[in-house]
Amino acid sequence: MFVLAQMTDTVRVAPHEFGSDFQTALEKVVLNVGLCICFYDFIEIADSYLLPGDGASHTNVVFRFVVFRPFVDEILTGKIQACTRQSITLSVGFFDNIIVPADKLPTVSRFDDKEQVWYWEYASDDGEAPAKLYMDPGKEVRFRVVEEQFCETQPTTADQTPIEQQQSGEGADRKSPYTIIVSMSESGLGDLQWWVTAPAEDEPMDAGGEED
Repeated sequence: MFVLAQMTDTVRVAPHEFGSDFQTALEKVVLNVGLCICFYDFIEIADSYLLPGDGASHTNVVFRFVVFRPFVDEILTGKIQACTRQSITLSVGFFDNIIVPADKLPTVSRFDDKEQVWYWEYASDDGEAPAKLYMDPGKEVRFRVVEEQFCETQPTTADQTPIEQQQSGEGADRKSPYTIIVSMSESGLGDLQWWVTAPAEDEPMDAGGEED
């Protein structure tokens, strides 16, 4: 889930920031690397130099960041944040752009239009009506990573409006720079409470195990 990523960058420090820690100047999100959680250490710090007409110092550095980037097929736990007819959004606390598409929910899952939540229609072996196991926001779930998506975003203004959009005057959907696509369709995945009393054959609890 967490990896050490080595990176190289040129750190620009303005005159009024001379004497500050390079670590503060380095904290940012890096495309195709993952979500940078925190600075780890420096590998190399070169000599600083000045450019004509610029009073800031420039320093080439090699450093490592602790990065959140789960690998494909990794099993993680998180909480349901929101539901739509197209998907469920999950959160692990510090990152909440984890998407479960509708086709990667347990079979058979249905969307309750009135409650605006998904539920798993679990058919028991005793011939009774299928139990509705709801996937409500706030519930803790287990999921498997199936894909990661990176998107190069545009520079933004102070109010987080993409510069290109502001100049054109047109509205546009903002895309997240990092999205994780996951699945809850396999045995053992989904609401953790489904599997608390599961027998050896990995069957979920019956309808009596639902929350009131």
